[in-house]
Amino acid sequence: MEDTETFAFQAEINQLLSLIINTNASDALDKIRFESLTDKSKLDSQPELVIRIVPDKANRTLSIIDTSVGMTKSDLVNNLGTIAKSGQRSLEALQAGVDVSMIGQFGYVWESHAGGSFTIRKDVKGEPLGRGTKVTLFLKEDQLDFLEEWKLKELMKKHSEFISYPIYLWTEKTVEKEISDHESEDGEGAEKEEEGKVEEVDEDKDKEGKSKKKVKEVRHEWELINKQKPIWLRKPKEVSKEEYGSFYKSLTNDWEDPLAWKHFSVEGQLEFTAIIFVPKRAPFDLRVFIMDNCEELMPEYLGFVKGVVDSDDLPLNISREMLQQNKILKVIRKNLVKKIKRILCFSKNIKLGIHEDSQNRRKLADLLRLKRKGYEAIFMVDAIDEYVVGQLKEYDGKKLVSITKERLKLEDESEEDKQKTEEKKQSFENLCKMIKNILGERVEKVVVSDRIVDSPCCLVTGEYRWTANMERIMRARALRDNAMSGYMASKKIMEINPDQGIVEELRKRADADQSDKSVRDLVLLLYDTALQTYGFSLDDPNSFAGRIHRMLKLGMSMDEDDTELVDDIDVPPAEENKIEESQMEEVD
Repeated sequence: MEDTETFAFQAEINQLLSLIINTNASDALDKIRFESLTDKSKLDSQPELVIRIVPDKANRTLSIIDTSVGMTKSDLVNNLGTIAKSGQRSLEALQAGVDVSMIGQFGYVWESHAGGSFTIRKDVKGEPLGRGTKVTLFLKEDQLDFLEEWKLKELMKKHSEFISYPIYLWTEKTVEKEISDHESEDGEGAEKEEEGKVEEVDEDKDKEGKSKKKVKEVRHEWELINKQKPIWLRKPKEVSKEEYGSFYKSLTNDWEDPLAWKHFSVEGQLEFTAIIFVPKRAPFDLRVFIMDNCEELMPEYLGFVKGVVDSDDLPLNISREMLQQNKILKVIRKNLVKKIKRILCFSKNIKLGIHEDSQNRRKLADLLRLKRKGYEAIFMVDAIDEYVVGQLKEYDGKKLVSITKERLKLEDESEEDKQKTEEKKQSFENLCKMIKNILGERVEKVVVSDRIVDSPCCLVTGEYRWTANMERIMRARALRDNAMSGYMASKKIMEINPDQGIVEELRKRADADQSDKSVRDLVLLLYDTALQTYGFSLDDPNSFAGRIHRMLKLGMSMDEDDTELVDDIDVPPAEENKIEESQMEEVD
């Protein structure tokens, strides 16, 4: 039996169990490379600097092998036996000139079962490791997915894609080949010696009648994992368009080239290098690639931007994976936002930025592309636009006014136009009163409009109340504030168009007979269609459908004997009833 020594850990066992051990093969390879610059003989035993990963499902082990500097026996005790080694003491040792080189005697095995101790023994098995380190993990039954090829590739792509040294994975490939009978007989003995094994055989015959077999053979080979190189470390002039495209696709798994990118470095008190990409398509989900999801580096409204940030000034905690909270992140975030604003125009995301980012609100407003027609009317159709105009009260010295609210003045009228408008209001005064009586609590008032061109009527809201779109958004919220809804969702104001034929005919009928039931039905139908046209929700869809059906029957001269008029009683909208009840409950 080999000579085995047992040592106790210089830390509590709970510290050991909670520690995530990262085999820093890349740093160890850096060290041997630096040593070889002054002494080329250091690479004689193994000139290639690589990292190899070998999953073994049969023995449930995962081995990580590198051709790095390795460790001496004392290094195994000091570095792997002490959980929390003081960085300050190591620094003092360097300043005092203590030799901390890991180059030395090889051939020791460090082993631990996650208990309170570990063992060190000489490697009497004589494994042909050469220079370097081999770490073997024995996996539990519930952790065997770490031996799967897809899982290992996923982890390496996430954490080690840009390691400077090649990382090879021992993979299993299934190859199908076609052989004839005599080839099968001749190669039968040789196949037994080959590594690959036959999984299944299909037999077929060709035109000459010779029997052929399709053999599926499992082979093992090394596959290079980290094919992408860290192009952000090079100067932008030295990187081609194809390299940027390839890097972007590898980084984001996108199938298209990026729409635009920005490769830049920031120097001064803080130094970092970054490449940011804008995809061609708007994102299906808003995610940030940096550190899985680093909100400190990228605001939420720029979540569609992909990229990498590399900085030597970022401090790391013991796990070497999570960035500590510090002011450096805020400085990097500010620079990233500044660069991105110069190269992009994704409307919904920019609008979200206007709502959330008060510091950059005015600059972000310049990026909006807005559609105009006739007057300086801007069509804003996204749901988020309601939040945008709530924060962006004016732009370039011009006050933003909603045309769906009352008191809209398009232009100054002449005295002649004012007189004509006043005459129209007087002639339609009776109709306005009649419509108000028919609609009752549904509307606050009925007035003659000077904004409508083609429609017979429109519905607008109070100047300081929710628009139709905002009211619909707030109604869709499951946990809305009913008290706020009752206050902000004001009664609608109906404006009628005096120059429209339908309204003129209604005026004539109203003047002729105040009790004409057809006028009542037409008014209710106009109100319901206006609700639909101007973005409100129907109070009673069934009654609306019934009125449409009656109009169809009248148009086709059908008998209405079986049809009863509905809505003879003024009933306020169901939603408003709910709001009032909620308010009374809250008062009680």
